[in-house]
Amino acid sequence: MDVGPVEYVVVAFPGNHFRGEIAPELRALVASGTVRILDLTFVKKDVDGVVSYIELEALDPTEASVFDDIEGEVGGLFSQEDLDLIAEELVPDSSAAILLWEDTWAAGMANAVRRAGGQLLAHERIPAEVVERAYQDAA
Repeated sequence: MDVGPVEYVVVAFPGNHFRGEIAPELRALVASGTVRILDLTFVKKDVDGVVSYIELEALDPTEASVFDDIEGEVGGLFSQEDLDLIAEELVPDSSAAILLWEDTWAAGMANAVRRAGGQLLAHERIPAEVVERAYQDAA
Protein backbone atom coordinates (compact mmCIF):
# COMPACT_ATOMS: atom_id res chain seq x y z
CA MET A 1 0.00 0.00 0.00
CA ASP A 2 1.32 3.45 -0.92
CA VAL A 3 1.38 5.80 2.05
CA GLY A 4 1.94 9.49 1.59
CA PRO A 5 3.68 11.86 3.98
CA VAL A 6 1.82 12.48 7.23
CA GLU A 7 1.55 16.00 8.62
CA TYR A 8 -0.07 17.70 11.54
CA VAL A 9 -1.45 21.19 11.92
CA VAL A 10 -2.49 23.07 15.02
CA VAL A 11 -4.94 25.92 14.53
CA ALA A 12 -5.60 28.14 17.54
CA PHE A 13 -8.84 30.01 18.16
CA PRO A 14 -8.47 32.90 20.63
CA GLY A 15 -11.51 33.41 22.79
CA ASN A 16 -12.59 29.82 22.10
CA HIS A 17 -14.48 30.95 19.00
CA PHE A 18 -14.54 28.07 16.56
CA ARG A 19 -17.22 28.73 13.97
CA GLY A 20 -16.66 25.85 11.55
CA GLU A 21 -15.46 27.68 8.44
CA ILE A 22 -12.57 25.23 8.13
CA ALA A 23 -14.78 22.14 7.86
CA PRO A 24 -16.05 22.72 4.28
CA GLU A 25 -12.49 23.19 2.99
CA LEU A 26 -11.30 20.12 4.88
CA ARG A 27 -14.28 18.17 3.50
CA ALA A 28 -13.29 19.22 -0.05
CA LEU A 29 -9.68 18.08 0.48
CA VAL A 30 -10.84 14.68 1.70
CA ALA A 31 -13.46 14.27 -1.04
CA SER A 32 -10.91 15.08 -3.75
CA GLY A 33 -8.47 12.49 -2.38
CA THR A 34 -5.88 15.13 -1.54
CA VAL A 35 -5.68 14.17 2.16
CA ARG A 36 -6.93 11.43 4.46
CA ILE A 37 -7.79 12.39 8.04
CA LEU A 38 -5.96 10.26 10.61
CA ASP A 39 -6.82 12.12 13.80
CA LEU A 40 -8.64 15.23 14.92
CA THR A 41 -8.54 16.41 18.51
CA PHE A 42 -9.46 19.66 20.22
CA VAL A 43 -7.70 21.30 23.16
CA LYS A 44 -9.44 23.97 25.19
CA LYS A 45 -7.93 26.22 27.86
CA ASP A 46 -10.43 28.16 29.95
CA VAL A 47 -9.89 31.64 31.42
CA ASP A 48 -8.27 30.11 34.53
CA GLY A 49 -5.83 28.05 32.44
CA VAL A 50 -7.57 24.73 33.02
CA VAL A 51 -7.03 22.47 30.01
CA SER A 52 -9.43 19.92 28.57
CA TYR A 53 -8.97 17.58 25.62
CA ILE A 54 -11.88 16.63 23.42
CA GLU A 55 -11.93 13.98 20.70
CA LEU A 56 -14.24 14.66 17.78
CA GLU A 57 -16.81 12.07 18.90
CA ALA A 58 -17.01 13.69 22.34
CA LEU A 59 -17.87 17.16 21.03
CA ASP A 60 -21.29 18.65 21.57
CA PRO A 61 -23.44 17.37 18.64
CA THR A 62 -23.96 20.93 17.39
CA GLU A 63 -20.20 21.60 17.32
CA ALA A 64 -19.39 18.19 15.84
CA SER A 65 -22.02 18.44 13.09
CA VAL A 66 -19.73 20.59 10.91
CA PHE A 67 -17.48 17.52 10.57
CA ASP A 68 -20.27 15.00 9.82
CA ASP A 69 -19.46 14.47 6.14
CA ILE A 70 -15.68 14.25 6.52
CA GLU A 71 -14.40 10.74 5.92
CA GLY A 72 -11.49 9.31 7.89
CA GLU A 73 -10.40 9.92 11.47
CA VAL A 74 -8.66 6.86 12.86
CA GLY A 75 -8.17 8.69 16.14
CA GLY A 76 -5.98 8.11 19.15
CA LEU A 77 -2.72 8.83 17.32
CA PHE A 78 -1.77 11.90 19.35
CA SER A 79 -0.05 10.99 22.60
CA GLN A 80 -0.88 12.73 25.86
CA GLU A 81 2.58 14.29 25.67
CA ASP A 82 1.77 15.72 22.20
CA LEU A 83 -1.45 17.22 23.51
CA ASP A 84 0.20 18.60 26.65
CA LEU A 85 2.91 20.35 24.59
CA ILE A 86 0.27 22.00 22.43
CA ALA A 87 -1.80 22.99 25.46
CA GLU A 88 1.25 24.71 27.00
CA GLU A 89 1.38 27.05 24.00
CA LEU A 90 -2.28 28.09 24.26
CA VAL A 91 -3.13 31.29 26.04
CA PRO A 92 -6.01 31.18 28.54
CA ASP A 93 -9.49 31.41 27.02
CA SER A 94 -8.50 29.81 23.73
CA SER A 95 -8.76 26.50 21.97
CA ALA A 96 -7.01 24.62 19.20
CA ALA A 97 -7.90 22.04 16.60
CA ILE A 98 -5.12 19.50 16.14
CA LEU A 99 -5.33 17.67 12.85
CA LEU A 100 -3.22 14.78 11.58
CA TRP A 101 -3.55 13.92 7.91
CA GLU A 102 -1.90 11.84 5.24
CA ASP A 103 -0.98 13.68 2.05
CA THR A 104 -2.56 11.05 -0.19
CA TRP A 105 -1.70 13.12 -3.26
CA ALA A 106 1.99 12.33 -2.62
CA ALA A 107 1.65 8.60 -1.81
CA GLY A 108 2.78 7.42 -5.25
CA MET A 109 5.85 9.64 -5.24
CA ALA A 110 6.75 8.66 -1.66
CA ASN A 111 6.52 4.97 -2.58
CA ALA A 112 8.64 5.52 -5.72
CA VAL A 113 11.32 7.19 -3.60
CA ARG A 114 11.31 4.22 -1.17
CA ARG A 115 11.48 1.69 -4.02
CA ALA A 116 14.43 3.59 -5.50
CA GLY A 117 16.24 3.43 -2.16
CA GLY A 118 15.93 7.16 -1.66
CA GLN A 119 15.76 8.81 1.73
CA LEU A 120 14.01 12.05 2.59
CA LEU A 121 16.62 14.47 3.89
CA ALA A 122 14.46 17.54 4.40
CA HIS A 123 10.84 18.59 4.20
CA GLU A 124 9.54 21.89 5.42
CA ARG A 125 6.46 23.99 4.78
CA ILE A 126 7.19 27.57 3.84
CA PRO A 127 4.64 29.99 5.32
CA ALA A 128 2.45 31.77 2.76
CA GLU A 129 3.65 35.16 4.01
CA VAL A 130 7.26 34.24 3.19
CA VAL A 131 6.32 33.11 -0.33
CA GLU A 132 4.25 36.24 -0.93
CA ARG A 133 7.13 38.44 0.24
CA ALA A 134 9.56 36.57 -2.04
CA TYR A 135 7.24 37.14 -5.02
CA GLN A 136 6.98 40.82 -4.17
CA ASP A 137 10.73 41.16 -3.82
CA ALA A 138 11.28 39.38 -7.15
CA ALA A 139 8.84 41.67 -9.01
